[in-house]
Amino acid sequence: MIRKVSVLCCLCLLLAGSGRALAGGGQSYPNGAEGFLSGMVPPPGFYFLDYVYHYGADTMKDDNGDAIGAFDSVSVLANVFRFLWISDRKILGADYGMHAFVLVAGVDLDFNAPVGPETKRSYNSTDVPYIIYSPCILSWHLMDGKLHMAASLADIYIPTGQDDGNMASVGQNFWTIEPVFAATYLLGDWAFSGKFMYDFNTSQDRYATVYGVEVDRDPGQEFHVDYSLSYAVNPQFRLGATGYFYIQTTDDSYDLDDSIPAPVRELLRQDEDNHGRVFAIGPGLWYNYKNMFFSLRNQYELGARNRTEGYNIWAKFTYAF
Repeated sequence: MIRKVSVLCCLCLLLAGSGRALAGGGQSYPNGAEGFLSGMVPPPGFYFLDYVYHYGADTMKDDNGDAIGAFDSVSVLANVFRFLWISDRKILGADYGMHAFVLVAGVDLDFNAPVGPETKRSYNSTDVPYIIYSPCILSWHLMDGKLHMAASLADIYIPTGQDDGNMASVGQNFWTIEPVFAATYLLGDWAFSGKFMYDFNTSQDRYATVYGVEVDRDPGQEFHVDYSLSYAVNPQFRLGATGYFYIQTTDDSYDLDDSIPAPVRELLRQDEDNHGRVFAIGPGLWYNYKNMFFSLRNQYELGARNRTEGYNIWAKFTYAF
């Protein structure tokens, strides 16, 4: 036991000297998933959407914006299958619909020192972390087609489990309830879009920390928005910029007891009020061919706090039946 505590203390000193561990919130939503025309829900019908996502980062920032020396890199590759149904039924003047997502993701996470419950430099995981379902989507088309709005009363993230002790675990074993509002405004050939989300997270058991212990926690709440500005070169082709802004709005809360060494408890208490945030922007293109839609976007992160700072690539395909 003395040896284990000594190792933990040395690890804590290493991390404290290069930036503390992260608070982090839930971070269930993959930021930047929606780009062009995000408030423009299609007319009644059934639609299949496929999102391919890559995220990479070799920098993790602490609460002061300084790089955490113990961190090496992270790489994420994911595919998201979305099924969208819009009915011809009207509620409050809006088209009623629903949707469901199935996410398959793989994560590779590397450190410059052995960290985490398994005391390793590298962790990886591939799994289905959750299924997302919304039973109520409302979409409005106003001002002679210039203004489009959409709302989901709650996108519900249904967890499928987690790999305990694995810091790269794709599944995190907590629920997220996420109200969503999106809008698109068309001004001639220009389009301005924003998708606004707020996340409420339930409790998570056995959260793996860099300090070598697992703790139960209540992830903080989060606000985030995906945005875009685009120009129609012609009716089928758009160019523009897309990105996102993310901020954690409430503290994490850890369930700490005497089974956790005192130095680790103190570091975790300090981490509780470290809120994550990041901004991203990058170029993108959008193309429509008959009943199919394609988009490709690249986004670069800036100003990260208490999280990684990197880049992502999104490819999206939509098929209208």
